[in-house]
This record gives sequence, structure tokens and C-alpha cells, in this order.
Amino acid sequence: MFEAPIDPSWRDALHPVLVSEEMAALDRFLTAEEAVGRKIFPPAPDRFRALALTPLPAVRVVVLGQDPYYRPGQAHGLAFSVRPGVRLPPSLRNIYRELESDCGVPPARHGFLEAWARQGVLLLNTVLTVEEGRPASHQGRGWEAFTDAVIRAVAALPDPVAFLLWGGPAQKKAAFVPDVSAGGRHLILNATHPSPLSAYRGWFGSRPFSQANAFLEGNGRGRIDWALPATP
Repeated sequence: MFEAPIDPSWRDALHPVLVSEEMAALDRFLTAEEAVGRKIFPPAPDRFRALALTPLPAVRVVVLGQDPYYRPGQAHGLAFSVRPGVRLPPSLRNIYRELESDCGVPPARHGFLEAWARQGVLLLNTVLTVEEGRPASHQGRGWEAFTDAVIRAVAALPDPVAFLLWGGPAQKKAAFVPDVSAGGRHLILNATHPSPLSAYRGWFGSRPFSQANAFLEGNGRGRIDWALPATP
């Protein structure tokens, strides 16, 4: 069985994929890559941080990106987040810029998004590892099947969830989500990825944060406080 330090609430839902040959092959690939000295981010203890911090029944919003940051010291298992003291990556700066435009929330001075995760925001990427300096290097290695299963598990929840799908790989997961526009109970908000390469092609002005909160409040699920604490 593929070892994943996740909240127990995820284990039953993800059991079929965790015991699959595809995940076993992924485990062998990662082990072999590290054995020959390739640096993989995030480090193994952090790869499932999103599923450790945000229990399945608590999910109210899914923020889905592409793959982790590929420079040393950045990725720590929460999509778009960096630990305190780490310089803000460009994608996160663009997220803060849109958050301020959308909700009037001033940009945080840090990039540690754990406070969002603890409110039920599942900060996930479609692929959970990357080789140093090589973006998208672990696409097609098996992570997609795992994150498909995660999205299916959230989509099966009885309570409405807002899915914020940022970029092409993330938007492919919409096929697993019964959207309100088609008579389902969840909200899908598609946008381009907030990276500098695509932010001006549909990220800026997409207003995902206010739309997610309006949807949650309209369905009796409260709202996310997107303002991060001054001191993480």
C-alpha cells in the first residue's frame, strides 16, 4: 500500500487508489529518482500536508493548481503556499493581488496559507511532486489518478463545495464534479493559472474568493476568512 500520512477521514475514500499498482509504480519511481541524487519537492514528509490538515468532511473550498514549486525551500505540501520567511513566489503575489481587488484584503507579508487549510480550504495540486528546476517533470507518473480520487471523494460529499480550478490540468478535474450549472450541488469556478505566464489571460478579474464565499453563505456553510494572520 502506498504510504500517505493523511487524516483518517480520507483513508476509506482513497483506499482503492492507495493500494493500486499505479501508486506502487509511482512510489518506485520516486524512490529511484531520490536514490540517484535527484532532488524532489516537497520533501517526503510534506507531500500530503493538504490531506493531513484538511479532513474530508471539513472541505468547503478546493483550490486546485498544477504542480508544486520547483525551487529549493518553497514547496511544503500546500498548493501555492510557502513557509514563513520564504520569499513570495510570483504566482502567490498574483493570488494576493486578485484577493485585494476582489475582497479588499491587503496582501499578507508572508506566504504561509495554513490558516486557509484549517478553515476547510483544500490546497491541492494535480501533481504532488516535482524535480528541482523542472516544472511539470512528474506529470504522467501516477499522481493524476490519486488526485482524481481526491476530487471524486470531495464531489461525493453531501454538502456543497466551491471548486476553484486554476489552469488547464486543474480544469480537467471538473468532469468529476456535479456543478450547480448542470443541476449539481457544487460550484465550479475556472480560471487561468495565476502564474505570470497566464495571469493576464483570465486570472485577474476572475473574483474567485468573493464568489466562493457567496456560494458558501448561500448554502449555509459560512464563509472563508481569506485575510491571513499578520504573524503565521
